[in-house]
Amino acid sequence: MDRIIRVDMTTLKVKEEKCPAKYALLGGRSLTSQIVADEIQATCNPLGPLNKLIAAPGVLSGTSAACSGRMSFGGKSPLTGTIKESNVGGIASQKLAKNNVKAIIIEGEPKDNKWHLLKVTKDGAELVSADDIAGLGTYATVEKLWNKHGKGVGVISIGPAGEERMANAGISVCDPEGGSGRFAGRGGLGAVMGSKKLKAIVVDDAGAGKVAIKDEEKFKAAAKIFSQVLLKHPVTGEALPNYGTAVLVNILNEAGGFPTRNFRNGRFAGAAGISGEKIAEECKSRGGEGKAVHVCHPGCVIRCSNIFPDKNGKSLCAPVEYETAWSLGGNLEVGDIDSVAIMNRICNDVGIDTIEAGVTLAVAAEAGLAKFGDAASFIKVLEEVGKKTPLGRIVGQGAAVLGKIYGITRVPVVKGQALPAYDPRTVKGIGVTYATSTMGADHTAGYSVCQNILKVGGDINPLKKEGQVDCSRDMQVATAAVDATGLCLFVAIACLDMPEGLQAIADMISAQYGITFTVPDIIELGKSIIRTELKFNEAAGFNKNDDRLPEFFDLETCPPHNINFGITPAELDQVWAKL
Repeated sequence: MDRIIRVDMTTLKVKEEKCPAKYALLGGRSLTSQIVADEIQATCNPLGPLNKLIAAPGVLSGTSAACSGRMSFGGKSPLTGTIKESNVGGIASQKLAKNNVKAIIIEGEPKDNKWHLLKVTKDGAELVSADDIAGLGTYATVEKLWNKHGKGVGVISIGPAGEERMANAGISVCDPEGGSGRFAGRGGLGAVMGSKKLKAIVVDDAGAGKVAIKDEEKFKAAAKIFSQVLLKHPVTGEALPNYGTAVLVNILNEAGGFPTRNFRNGRFAGAAGISGEKIAEECKSRGGEGKAVHVCHPGCVIRCSNIFPDKNGKSLCAPVEYETAWSLGGNLEVGDIDSVAIMNRICNDVGIDTIEAGVTLAVAAEAGLAKFGDAASFIKVLEEVGKKTPLGRIVGQGAAVLGKIYGITRVPVVKGQALPAYDPRTVKGIGVTYATSTMGADHTAGYSVCQNILKVGGDINPLKKEGQVDCSRDMQVATAAVDATGLCLFVAIACLDMPEGLQAIADMISAQYGITFTVPDIIELGKSIIRTELKFNEAAGFNKNDDRLPEFFDLETCPPHNINFGITPAELDQVWAKL
């Protein structure tokens, strides 16, 4: 991959550049974060002309490597004000890679109020009018673009929330069936795309060749070992394929780490009704378009996704993930999976992140705008986003903004971004990650749930603080490296227990580029990414005092274990002191 497509939205000109030598081995997060650091003024307005949106397939995307269909979007976040990388599956990444596209850089802002679409093929890229799809939800957008440009093209798009520059707007990437439920959801990069008046990107790889690989035999051998590792591990080979990510609902609930009623309790009495087991049961019993097992992109052997059907067997939402079952379920004390799926679809269509949306709804309940346990009241508030009413615009800005406007102090955010589905008091390792991530509260930044709960890659007591700082740091470094490869983050679960998996990743990269790339090189890559992001954030005005959880996590204990977070600021400051 050596094409960099630069799109100037001010002049509406598209040009192609040769990939600079310093970017040659970068991809995904390593490339987006480096371009952000190189080209974006850290103090710029995230929705202004000086910010940029970068899209980059991972290093291994487009190859035969299992689970390698991920891509990264980067820019300065309008939600947090920090650097941001948002990672997503779907079919666009592999198509970009096959078209030899290393990255797309969207810059400037149009002088008029017209909407635009970028079409990318093996031969070039061009901007065309998108006024015919302006205002559409993501589902209708994909349908219309498939009808116009051909079924199976990759569609990257924003919904009405992105068009209105709401800080919780994400970027949708369609799946193999044309569903729009795969999201680069966190951090508000959909609002950045909206600020550029770019409604969608269509990626057509018709006639494209294969991704260049220097040593195909060596690559095939390493790819085979890698696939075997994923299929042998009990999490990636059994639990996730059978029950999806929502298999974690009952696991975290039993562990007392499933945040309930806006982080007041670690257990939800109705957890079974929104669990992975329940989702699989309904997908099978309702039949029709429902699928208990589904892939978000070709070549995935984990198959953790699903297509959840309504009671008539019609596809309602694809997929319902663990984080969403929590954010729109247990966090709101809603134990009905159909209500969760309805809210999930609303979020997907309007184009907002479900984690931020669910936490925002919980804060709205604190303000008396909805009622815990009453799904209808939450659906009513959520529908305001698509209507673009004053309340809808507030909800679309995320939990921190809604909390400020309504004077609510119980707002679980770090650097303006909502906490995900693990209570930091009872899963302390993930609490360290929430506090110290370069992008605000983010579970995927350093998934120490592995060692704390799943007992993968180690065994650290989730209720004790010992070992949590080092664990979070190591996981954040490893995650950054995985995000660069285009591999799904879940592959790290298998590699933690089976080191031959990590070696296989190094061997695949070595074979692809004709170099010697080692496991220590992978770790150094992760560290380098984190250093780049920390430097950007420092220039943007962030410091160690921003690496803190909301005070109520120390002031209040969490049932059933009745403990607080308890990791001190001085201890949190040690996370990056040893990088």
